[in-house]
Amino acid sequence: MPSEADRKERLAWRAIFDNALLAQAFCQGMTAEAFAADRKTFYAVTRCLEIVSEAARRLRGPQQADYPNIRWRQIEDSGNVFRHVYQNVAESRVWLIVHGELSDLISAARAALGDEAQRQHIPK
Repeated sequence: MPSEADRKERLAWRAIFDNALLAQAFCQGMTAEAFAADRKTFYAVTRCLEIVSEAARRLRGPQQADYPNIRWRQIEDSGNVFRHVYQNVAESRVWLIVHGELSDLISAARAALGDEAQRQHIPK
């Protein structure tokens, strides 16, 4: 039986994995210009990134150390920007995060979750 700490870690990885993939799915088939013009998608993706940021804060020590190529501090701090400096969040920056920086994070979450990672991520 997994410990409470193990359960919380897996929940954090699950939140990262699910929301990173969902952010990518929301943007699928869009151009950067269409994304910037679509307020609903921009807000949905930004919310996914807030959740990713908060879940990353729940991973500490070895959970993050196992993936040194990921800029954990930047991911954690981005949630503060999304929540508190929201008026300065640029659509172009969110687009770049989704289309660049999330791929390493998704790979790390997939590795951490193992077989448990497999789920369908289609926005409803």
